[in-house]
Amino acid sequence: MIDAAECGESVLLIAPTGGGKTLAGFLPSLIALSEEKLPAKIHTIYVSPLKALAADIARNLARPVEEMGLNVTIDSRTGDTSASQRQKQRKAPPQILLTTPESLALLLSYPEAAESFSDLRVLIMDEIHALAGSKRGDQLALCAARLGTIAPKLRRIGLSATVAHPDAIAAYVSGDGDGRDVRRVIANEGAAPNVSLLLPEAEGYLPWSGHMGLGSAAAILAQIGQARLTIVFVNTRAQAELLFQALWKINADNLPIGLHHGSLEPSKRQRVEAAMAEGILRAVVATSSLDLGIDWGGVEQIIQVGAPKETSRLMQRIGRANHRMDEPSRAFLVPANRFEVLECEAAREAVAAHDLDGAPPRPGGLDVLAQHVLGMACGGPFMPDSLYEEVRRTAPYRHLTRKDFDDVLRFVEDGGYALRAYERHRRLVQDSLGQIWVRNERIAKQYRMNIGTIVDTPMLRVKMRRGKQLGEIDEYFAATLVLGDTFILGGELLQFVGMQDTTVEVAKGNSREPRIPVYGGNRLPISNRLAERVRAMLHDPSAWSVLPIPVRDWLTMQARRSRLPTADDLLVESFPRRGHWYLVAYSFEGRNAHQTLGMLLTRRLERFGFGPLGFVATDYVLACWCVREPTDIARLFGRDMLDEDLHEWTAQSAMLRRTFRDVAIISGLIERNHPGKQKSRRQMTVSSDLLYDVLRKHEPDHILLRATWADAAHGLTDIERIEAMLARIEGKIDHVRLSRVSPLAVPIMLETGREKIRGGEGEEQLLAEAEALFAEADAA
Repeated sequence: MIDAAECGESVLLIAPTGGGKTLAGFLPSLIALSEEKLPAKIHTIYVSPLKALAADIARNLARPVEEMGLNVTIDSRTGDTSASQRQKQRKAPPQILLTTPESLALLLSYPEAAESFSDLRVLIMDEIHALAGSKRGDQLALCAARLGTIAPKLRRIGLSATVAHPDAIAAYVSGDGDGRDVRRVIANEGAAPNVSLLLPEAEGYLPWSGHMGLGSAAAILAQIGQARLTIVFVNTRAQAELLFQALWKINADNLPIGLHHGSLEPSKRQRVEAAMAEGILRAVVATSSLDLGIDWGGVEQIIQVGAPKETSRLMQRIGRANHRMDEPSRAFLVPANRFEVLECEAAREAVAAHDLDGAPPRPGGLDVLAQHVLGMACGGPFMPDSLYEEVRRTAPYRHLTRKDFDDVLRFVEDGGYALRAYERHRRLVQDSLGQIWVRNERIAKQYRMNIGTIVDTPMLRVKMRRGKQLGEIDEYFAATLVLGDTFILGGELLQFVGMQDTTVEVAKGNSREPRIPVYGGNRLPISNRLAERVRAMLHDPSAWSVLPIPVRDWLTMQARRSRLPTADDLLVESFPRRGHWYLVAYSFEGRNAHQTLGMLLTRRLERFGFGPLGFVATDYVLACWCVREPTDIARLFGRDMLDEDLHEWTAQSAMLRRTFRDVAIISGLIERNHPGKQKSRRQMTVSSDLLYDVLRKHEPDHILLRATWADAAHGLTDIERIEAMLARIEGKIDHVRLSRVSPLAVPIMLETGREKIRGGEGEEQLLAEAEALFAEADAA
């Protein structure tokens, strides 16, 4: 790192957790600041995805600087920084400033930015894998490009422990969006982690379906009792609440166990974090809120409940345990059902092979670019040609066309063709020299109140009547509550007693069957690489020796009764059941892609006259059921389903409206905050629906509709993944017509009945049918 600094090179540093990469990133700056006489200006900026991490690094850095007697000033600037502290920083800027992408964008929007950052030498971007490819990453890349213009000698340093696409991340770090000028420093891997499966007690019984893993609560609690501090990671907030309840129900020894997720009040999360740091807790049930950043030195093991979905994310979580390079981290994977056993074993293999996954960074969002363009105008006038060239020096926007840039600029200027008649959309003006200016100071003030690319799911505050705030619940879930309903939040049983504006009022509840809040957003789908490993394991009986006996028996039975999916083809089974015909496809493309595929498939089943009645999707399997027997299966899965069918469906779907709402907020078309008042989430949704309809009718090629479609294709619908699958399986569809349900189809059949089977009778019948299949196979 020191050599790269002396050569003036930017660096991508990849080192395992506990390898000291953060300090290594700062070392050249500390040397320069201690040896050179530099003006009292900002020399180094450190950007973290988390406010808490920026504050933690500031504290951790101040200690060695003080011990070495260095005369270096350090401070943080985030949304938590007080007004008086900000004022102090303006008068006497620190030499090392620790911040977040949003706060950096805010600083760059002030007219004095060019002077403040004129002597900036180093930009450190931590946890860079978590930013590159996201909208926050797009914002940071654009800010880095502006810093590079202000301070041409700027060096960039990217830090990460898990990089799946090093070339793409090096390009992100670089000052020209290419990456060949970035030196890569890769530290030796530490001790290999020790990863085991933790199965339910009760003689190893494994559920057929479900993803909560509550049946393993006793085994998890026993493992918690074996370590000083454990982080129990789960995949969703609802799962965190349920597992936390399940653990405390059987916690006879009263082991101190906490709960940590993003919908809890910040003060509650901070109390849990403080208790972890002080060694008071034995375990914390947490979501991704504890994935990154702060290193809790006392964590001895992590337990991942539910399939990990991504190897890279699993390795990030494993790195939270035993924060030393020379000793292995200890981790347990707790599969919630039989398919998840396969995924957990595949993930163990991938971790051992250090086979990182995750999608490569996608092109930058045009809505983020729109926000940035307005921010640059707030900082001072600019020439469009210069800003276009500056933007193209970032990796996310390296291939941005001039037409897209001009369309974005036009949108920020007056809203575009369909909206230019409205005064409120006019935000920029152009002078006789061609320079672009912000229209007035009021617009600059509004911009600064609405900076950021994180759009929260509509949430409502939960508050005890005449008492404290407890956290938040999804607005849509709150709308389904009736007086007297009970639900769980933060481990507390609460009764719904009313609603005041955007606040849900509650009292202590006592129901034995509380509801569990449903939080918006989809669960992370299984990654491509992990799905490939699962398919390979399924088709290779020699790989089954590591699997528990019930899973081996299940696969053996499938091989006898039907066939096993292979790595390249698509196994599709059809069979009659209770007067309907079922079509089950083992595609392993993840829940989001399967949801879209299910919508498209049912449209084709309808058109071909098979009378579809519904579909259900998991990460592994898609099942449709129809009135008549589906035939000509290869035609059903034709590549042409992504043409007319896809466009008809997406144009009508609510999903596209939700995506547009986020794009409209990020681009500044809809403001979250306005001087003197804050818009409710419901108001923003109504506004975005109206604007969506106007643009679709009068300007269907509007830049924000293009941005919406790009987001939808990459996110909720996973179009690219479906496209790749249809190309892969063309001419390779293996259709098996059966007389009844196959063993491999049992889990998805339980999912299809989830809405209807309330008393458990239907589930028992299906399980009895599956058991009969086993008995039949044993007798053969």
